[in-house]
Amino acid sequence: MVNMVLRGAVLLWALFFFIVGARGLFDPASYTETFGFTISGVAINTLRADLSSFFLVSAGAAALGALVPAWVRALLVPAALYGTALAGRLIGVAMGDPTNFGIVQGMIVEALSVLLMIGSWWVLSRPPVDAAAATGH
Repeated sequence: MVNMVLRGAVLLWALFFFIVGARGLFDPASYTETFGFTISGVAINTLRADLSSFFLVSAGAAALGALVPAWVRALLVPAALYGTALAGRLIGVAMGDPTNFGIVQGMIVEALSVLLMIGSWWVLSRPPVDAAAATGH
């Protein structure tokens, strides 16, 4: 039961970030609304490529890890990506980068994403417990 709930939570997470990535791939200006920064000129192409790939790769790896038991370690890919993003934000805060509610919200989302992916990997990578063996019967 716990495994199904975790798989469902990871798949919902993956769907959300797939939508964010796909939307940004076709309309990079959508990142302006979502993340609160402006883009112009050739930066649009870089934003389209780099930020979209971040979200699409993490969503794909999460979905793969949730759906294919032999590939559960794929959950460590989004954990590494979001963990690195969180570390970058923490370094920025420590160095005096401007922060606002959006930055704090991003850090919370990244931390929760890391916890979800590592926690799901941890639970889903364990062998199932036999109910009869667990109760001593």
